[in-house]
Amino acid sequence: MGSPLFPRESGQFIAEHSRDVFVEEEGVQKVAEMLYNLRHGDDLTAGSWKKANPLAPAALNWVFVVDTMNFSFWSETEGGQCEVTYKGTTYTGYMTLCAAITRAMDEGVPITDPKYFSQLSVEELAHVLRSDNETAMPMLQERHQVLTEGGRVLLEHGGSFRSFISPAGSDARKMAELIVEKIPSYRDEAAYQGRRISFYKRAQILVADCWGIMEARGEGDMANMDWLTMFADYRVPQALVYLGVLRYSDALMQTLKNGELLSSGDRREVEIRGCSIWSVELIRDRLCKLVRERDAQSCGVTSAIIDFYLWPYAKQHHKEMAHIPIHHTRCIYY
Repeated sequence: MGSPLFPRESGQFIAEHSRDVFVEEEGVQKVAEMLYNLRHGDDLTAGSWKKANPLAPAALNWVFVVDTMNFSFWSETEGGQCEVTYKGTTYTGYMTLCAAITRAMDEGVPITDPKYFSQLSVEELAHVLRSDNETAMPMLQERHQVLTEGGRVLLEHGGSFRSFISPAGSDARKMAELIVEKIPSYRDEAAYQGRRISFYKRAQILVADCWGIMEARGEGDMANMDWLTMFADYRVPQALVYLGVLRYSDALMQTLKNGELLSSGDRREVEIRGCSIWSVELIRDRLCKLVRERDAQSCGVTSAIIDFYLWPYAKQHHKEMAHIPIHHTRCIYY
């Protein structure tokens, strides 16, 4: 099937052939207008990264550890998520992982040192990721496998994430391609309609997190940030359906409401993720058009920044969108 299409091209190809997920023009326009009205605030700037990652220290190895294990936090039972309390705040979901890694650092565990995490045991990782309640962090074995694998790759390339990505310079596209090439667990690919396609959710979010840290440190711009797409997961598609940007077929909606799991690579799962990517590309294009036409200015908002807005939006409005089912797929990619 040849080399995979990159995420943006994958999204467009999937949206053009999708049978169960559809991009709605009216919703695209509505969200573009919504974002246009936020253009003078902090929601659509690099600062939104820090707001979404309040526990993140400005350390690249921390980001690498967290993003390498950044997948599959959903619970199989309602309200049965694992929890970690850190400095008086109890976290669930992705923030549980952030809190657990930061807690381990406070306890003197060298969890961000590749020499350590390349060879830590499953039991040691279980202790680092321990929950405050009865529900353990899901997919511990898989998290252990990808973290130790990632650590070994870093040791082969200078011993830190900064040295590993240095050949890419400050270029987002080159960085993402390097991560996908060298670290197998980041190869988030599938087959669809006879083509190899890619989403690269974790690779792209790792690059975007690096950008957030560099911005926070005042280290200057990263080139090609507009090459990144949104990060195709299970939370943002729910928000896109809620906002009228995506529409699911009746059959797919019923499948999800029935709680049926979709396997990684299932046609419907691929369509949800691919149409999410393409719809955010259309939102960005429409937003930039509004800024050019109404303000006579160029638009610096990227798809990654839109994702940094939509993901917390979905968390904040989870009660209002509870009637829209989230698709569930157990895998290491998101």
